[in-house]
Amino acid sequence: MSTATPHTEQQASEFIDRFNRIRDEIGKFIVGQEQIVEDVLVAIICGGHVLLEGVPGLGKTALVNTISHALDLKFKRIQFTPDLLPADIVGTQILIDRGGTRELEFQPGPVFCNILLADEINRATPKTQSALLETMQEKSVTVAGQTHQLELPFFTLATQNPIEQDGTFPLPEAQLDRFFFKLFVELPNHDEFSEILNRTGGNTAPEVNAVASGADIMAMGSLLRDVPIDTKVQDQLVRIVRATHPGDENAPEAVKRFVRYGSSPRGAQALLSASKARALLEGRYHVANDDINRMALPALRHRIMLSFEGEAAGMSTDEIVNSVIKQFPV
Repeated sequence: MSTATPHTEQQASEFIDRFNRIRDEIGKFIVGQEQIVEDVLVAIICGGHVLLEGVPGLGKTALVNTISHALDLKFKRIQFTPDLLPADIVGTQILIDRGGTRELEFQPGPVFCNILLADEINRATPKTQSALLETMQEKSVTVAGQTHQLELPFFTLATQNPIEQDGTFPLPEAQLDRFFFKLFVELPNHDEFSEILNRTGGNTAPEVNAVASGADIMAMGSLLRDVPIDTKVQDQLVRIVRATHPGDENAPEAVKRFVRYGSSPRGAQALLSASKARALLEGRYHVANDDINRMALPALRHRIMLSFEGEAAGMSTDEIVNSVIKQFPV
């Protein structure tokens, strides 16, 4: 197993300190949701996008807005509706009159920012949803044959309501696969409810200050590439991802019976990056099996397609991922 040098130990310590500062600053406004906040920050550091699922009023939008303030990043919000057009997101060419001469000029859309909140993303039509595919994968926008690069870092944090189905368009598998994590935002407990009222019921709201920049986030992500992983641990990661496919020899019975298609290699890449981040946050400069098991749910749950039998039986992809993890005990 590779060990950290004094230089890398200092970098790891700075990584933890900066992460904690960001998390504590967000905690000034966001009540509870500690695990959600941590996972969103891990995804952002890894350069990934996040899909937040939860009923209205749980603070998903407030969380994204607070993160943008704590990170001193340019924030834009798009409210997805059925009449939204792709040009409303990425921008369009408009005709400009310049003293008697007319020429087309590109007008950037709201996607030209650092943090994009795609609010209720499943309310837009598939054509509009697909406008985000290039931005999420290539960090660029192509309009009228010209490609425009987005400013880095760039992250899409999307929300969707799991209980309302009328007037919604489920995200296709290709777009779901481009989300680094899918996270479920749960209802606060009694004490958290009370604290929310205390913080929002007065005349003043907690002030969130910028404690990190976009350059800091990119530097933290760059450090992850240097975190080593033992061959045996990486083999465990590969076995877990492959076992989400019903045709794999190590797939548990639940996968063979209820899954139509398992995670893509992009899921393995997300799981590896997230595991490296968790290793550093746990004070280790190497990836352990526990890191992989902890990050498997948010990294893989949205990359698994249930079969008709699985949907009819009421299975969840979380149950599938947990069955796979149990198949490979540490």
